[in-house]
Amino acid sequence: MRTTTPYDRKYPPMRFIRFDSVGGASGDMLLSALVALGAELPAIQRTIRKFLPDGVRFRQEPAGDRGLHGVRVSVHCSTTASQDHWPDAHPHRAAPPPHPHRTTQPPHAPHRSLRDIVTLLKSPALDPASRTLALAVFRRLAAAEGAIHNCPPAKVHFHEVGATDSIADIVGCCLALRQLGVSGISVGPLPCGTGTITCAHGCMPNPAPATLRLLAGLAVCQTDEPFELVTPTAAALLATWCAELPAPPATTQVVATGFGFGQRALCNRPNVLRATLLEGLAAPPVVGADAPDLLVLETNLDDCNPQWIGDLLTQLLAKGALDSWATPVIMKKGRPGTILSALVTADHAATLREQIFRATTTFGIRSYPVTREILERHFATVATRFGPVRLKIGRRQGEDLVRSPEFEDCARLARAHDTTPRQVYTAALQGKPVKKATRQAPRP
Repeated sequence: MRTTTPYDRKYPPMRFIRFDSVGGASGDMLLSALVALGAELPAIQRTIRKFLPDGVRFRQEPAGDRGLHGVRVSVHCSTTASQDHWPDAHPHRAAPPPHPHRTTQPPHAPHRSLRDIVTLLKSPALDPASRTLALAVFRRLAAAEGAIHNCPPAKVHFHEVGATDSIADIVGCCLALRQLGVSGISVGPLPCGTGTITCAHGCMPNPAPATLRLLAGLAVCQTDEPFELVTPTAAALLATWCAELPAPPATTQVVATGFGFGQRALCNRPNVLRATLLEGLAAPPVVGADAPDLLVLETNLDDCNPQWIGDLLTQLLAKGALDSWATPVIMKKGRPGTILSALVTADHAATLREQIFRATTTFGIRSYPVTREILERHFATVATRFGPVRLKIGRRQGEDLVRSPEFEDCARLARAHDTTPRQVYTAALQGKPVKKATRQAPRP
């Protein structure tokens, strides 16, 4: 492990997770792997019990197979049978159950709609970032199920993934990811089983159609295991995280590894998912270089109240955007419109996307990575005939290039002296420093 420096403590390195699967992936296996990396299961349980019924509780136990050792987490509900976990069984029984991670559907399991789940997740017990990620997972699930069954996502009724324990898996995984301070993930090839599976809709090819749709864009590999190795829950979690969070940089440092085990033995391989915690390599701050993990969020608006856009620009800055702006454009059919843009760090992207979706009429937000170079900044206070004004100074290679009076100071003094901010601004540019400049470190 490298030595922690004062710079690391002020600007900790970004964390990432790499998931590599041997035996597949399910919600409980993902949660198990994250707990093996250090996520606090009791804290996750306390949060989930504040808004989920049925007395949800998690059970953590050590697990191992074929020389690998790690953690197995299972979800239990006091009023319903667990729906996402098969009990341990012999790997060579004559008629193996169709799924190595789940039990059969209880006869009276709740069929929750997307609206039901959104209402559940509005609980103040959830932090905004975890809520946003969890909602994105369920929306992706609803879109996949709706496409398969030819119905709008809002009318989809979840079966297995609408059960209490599956909701606990999804929310628990998102909470664990935030606990670990993870900014992005990557996923290795996911194994697929063979044959058919039986689910709430009857006999289906393996992988199930909705699962395969969720896995679009992710790498997969074929196995000879007669089970559904990747569950819809895990497919939705991994696909959403890959879409919402950036991939690790090319060069990282391994911090820890954890193994999450499924609930039963497979025929020819360990039923395990490995998670590797990575950090971007620490480097001395480079003068003039900004953080590399920047994204631009953009959306086109042609039917949105401009008053909402003006308010949203302020809200985005308050919630962590580095900059936000609106650009007038001419859109299709000659309609006047606006491009709303925000410059954000990766760890704020999910929260700010949610804010844009809620505050505008947009149906989609695009994003792309950007880099920028910034001047080294320091501040001085200068004396003017109106009073002291703070001055922001931009320096490059030891030379002061830009001097910018703080507008709020100029506006305040202008009101006090019955003049205009422009007059105060001009005076500040000509003013003399009244105290030693204080240096500001580059933003992380």
